[in-house]
Amino acid sequence: MIRLTDVSMTYGDLTVLGPVDLDIPAGGITALVGPNGAGKSTMLTVIGRLATPSTGRAEIAGHDVATTPGRTLAKIVSILRQENHFVTRLTVRELVGFGRFPHSQGRLTAQDHEKIDEAIAFLDLTDLAGRYLDQLSGGQRQRAYVAMVLAQDTDYILLDEPLNNLDMKHAVAMMRQLRRAADELGKTIVIVIHDINFAAAYADRIIALADGQVVHEGTPVELMTPDTLEEVFGTAVEIRRDGAYPVAVYYR
Repeated sequence: MIRLTDVSMTYGDLTVLGPVDLDIPAGGITALVGPNGAGKSTMLTVIGRLATPSTGRAEIAGHDVATTPGRTLAKIVSILRQENHFVTRLTVRELVGFGRFPHSQGRLTAQDHEKIDEAIAFLDLTDLAGRYLDQLSGGQRQRAYVAMVLAQDTDYILLDEPLNNLDMKHAVAMMRQLRRAADELGKTIVIVIHDINFAAAYADRIIALADGQVVHEGTPVELMTPDTLEEVFGTAVEIRRDGAYPVAVYYR
């Protein structure tokens, strides 16, 4: 379980998150949704210890995020930020290999190489493993970064907008692969996502934020209503059904 207790983040007089009290159960996919500036990415970086909250406490699987040794925490949770830049010229395989650093400290073992191979194959990057990142499309690079996170082989995975730069085909493939990681590998995945329809189709639960506060949480069926989505996003939404999934129509 991920637990936030009285967590807030302020910059001067500006509060961008909280105070938030929230439990995210272990297992499955939890989607964080909301308008720009709602506090989604801030919440994710606090959980992943990339930002120190102004108040409160974050815990993952009973471990205090602020006080757990870094190497220990890196074997529990992995995080992919929205902005990722490497100055050094790397191949896909070299990048994915960085995910094994908490385990190998840079000295890759046979098991590390096996995990790297598995992550590359899982994201359908085997044919690109020897290519340099600057030779890839934006979508291919995004898949490589997610493969790096998967190679870290943590029970908890935090992803900030992993569908960035992906076309429709690869966005669907990415969500299917994340669903597989949750179902087949037992991962707990928390994902910041802007497309509410992807959240409804693939997530087990949705947490909606607005103005730094959690305003709704529940299953996709519970949250995918016109009143709820209009409150969260501030625009008219129509809900239709596509088989088992509710679909939001909001572009008219």
